[in-house]
Parts: sequence; C-alpha cells; structure tokens
Amino acid sequence: MTESNLLATLALLRSPNIGDILARRLIRHFGSAEAIFKSKKRSIGKIDGIGGQLLNDLFNPLNFTDAEQELRFMEDQNISCSYFLEESYPERLKHCVDGPVLLFQRGRINLGDKPIISIVGTRQITSLGRAFCRNLVESLSVYNPVIISGFAYGTDIIAQRAAVDSNLQTIGCLAHGFEQIYPKSHEPYMKRIMEHGGFFTDFWSIDTFERTNFIKRNRIIAGLSEATVVIESAEKGGSLITADLARSYDREVFAVPGRPSNPYSVGCNNLIKYQQAHMLTQPEDIPYILNWRSPEAILPAEVKLVPELNSNEKLIYDHLLIHDRSSLDSISRNTGLPTNEVASILLKLELRNLIRPLPGKAYEIHT
Repeated sequence: MTESNLLATLALLRSPNIGDILARRLIRHFGSAEAIFKSKKRSIGKIDGIGGQLLNDLFNPLNFTDAEQELRFMEDQNISCSYFLEESYPERLKHCVDGPVLLFQRGRINLGDKPIISIVGTRQITSLGRAFCRNLVESLSVYNPVIISGFAYGTDIIAQRAAVDSNLQTIGCLAHGFEQIYPKSHEPYMKRIMEHGGFFTDFWSIDTFERTNFIKRNRIIAGLSEATVVIESAEKGGSLITADLARSYDREVFAVPGRPSNPYSVGCNNLIKYQQAHMLTQPEDIPYILNWRSPEAILPAEVKLVPELNSNEKLIYDHLLIHDRSSLDSISRNTGLPTNEVASILLKLELRNLIRPLPGKAYEIHT
C-alpha cells in the first residue's frame, strides 16, 4: 500500500458516519481511497448509503489533517497496519463483513496458517476458572495455536500470560489507540506479549478508552479466530457478545460449564443449554471439534531443519515457509521489521542458499 493511498484511506475512515462496511463498499467500487477523493461528488452520491450531508463531510479538509497527524504517529511509534485488500491482512477477518479496513499492529505478529482461538470470560474469574484457563492453554501448546484475547482484567490477561509462559504467540486486541494502555496495571505484561506476538487495534492514537469501545473491539477478537472459548461469564457480559459475534461469523463457540449456584457460570451454562456453544470439559475437546491434526501425525519429512538462525532471520524464514513467496515490502509489513533490515537479512539468507530471489523483488524458500 502506497503512503498516499494509506493517507487517503485514513482520511476516508475519519469522515463522520463512514464505518468499515460503507468504506469497504466505496473502496471496492472506486478501486481505492485515493480514487474516491479524485472522483466527482455526483458519482460518489450514487452509491447506496451516501447522502448529501455525508458527502459534504467526506470532503472536509480536516479529515486529511487528522490523517496526516495519525500517519506521523504511526511512523514515530513504528506502528504498522494491515489493509483489508492486501495479503498481509488476517485471512479470517477478510470474511467478516464489518472487519476493519485498516488494522493497526505492534509487535511480532505472524498468524500464517497456525490454529487460532480466542479466549474470553469474566473479569471476576474464580480460582477454578483460572486453573482451567491455564491448563487449557498449556495442554493445547503442542498444537502451537495463537491465543487471542482482549488484554483486560480477569480471563483475558490470564489466558495471555499462560500463552507467553507456554511460549505461544498471543495477541491482545485493544479497545483504544496505541497512545495509551488500558488497564494501566497491565503495562508490565506488554514487553513479553510483544516478544510473543503483539497487539491489534482499529482505534486511532487519539481514541481514548471508553466502555462502549468493547463491542467494536470484540468483533476483531471473534473475527480473527476459528473458535471462541468462554471460560466463565455472568448472565450478561462482553464475553457473551463476543460469542454472539463469533456465531454470526459462522465460527465455533466453546463454553465451560459450571455450578448453577455460581453467578459467573450462568452465561456459559446458558450458551450450552440453548445449543449456542459446545460444552468444553477438557482441553482435548477443542482439537477434536476443530479437527486439528494431531502433533504425532506430522511426518518428519514435513519438518524443515534450519541451521543457526537468529531471531530476526528465523522470523523472515518462517514467514517465507508459510507464504511460499513474498515481496520485500510484504515481509517487512508482516514481520514488523524495517525494510532496510529485511533487505540485509534476505541477502544473508540468499548467500547461505536458504532462500532464492524471484522476479519483482520477491523471495521464496530454496528447496
């Protein structure tokens, strides 16, 4: 994505009352956000959902002023983004009608074709819920899944800390921009999570935390994964909204049953009772229902032994293993490494005969 088109896309999204669904429709119709702003108002006004006031708001020059400010923040803070029409955009989110047009990210996120599950639940998680959550993540670690959650109090942070302890990739989906962190008490966990994955958000840097942001954030948690797991939940709560979103995206939902007398099991018990979720009583239920391949079924011939790669070299090599072939810019976006550093590492790997260059500044694994 060119910088000019990124700037135009930011300006489009900054326009009042243009959400992701309408923005996607406009971009697909005109080809790009840049093309939208180069079009005549008359032709834009013919698009379903575009009224006179919205059209005037769209061409408000303040949208580009805000977009330029956000772009500078991204560059200063080394924040990358995935665009919904690009290869780097998370595959499952592409199939969500309300998926974000731009997904901002920090860290070393590499989803590839790994199994991905979201783990959510109440902030007031019980000791039994804590133990179940940690055991679940640790037991599933042999499948090397990516653990998605919301970096919030209770279930979220327990699941993500368990993922880090099990050396799994974990991604926190935030309900605010990257200029702040909520809750503040979780700031000490950020470094380790960034080393084992990172953070996603579609909120801008100037977007502060509001409780109403949770629903918007939850669609990303549900949309990224093939299944959402609810550990504990009261009769009403954000985790049940995430479960509903997952079901609307045609994804699987799992719920851990609990004692009827436990107020933080009512939500899970209802999901099971009304056949809105699979009952989850042991970790093995997830790979069985999702048909994950058993680790023992992986043949030795499928394992690629790579000699002595440092962390950044391995990051790039693993990306090429997953994506078969990628351009230098695509590798940089996916790994979060600067383009000049990626170019240097690619040359080293090429000289070691581990990768080979292709036309169009692309690369692939040398077989």
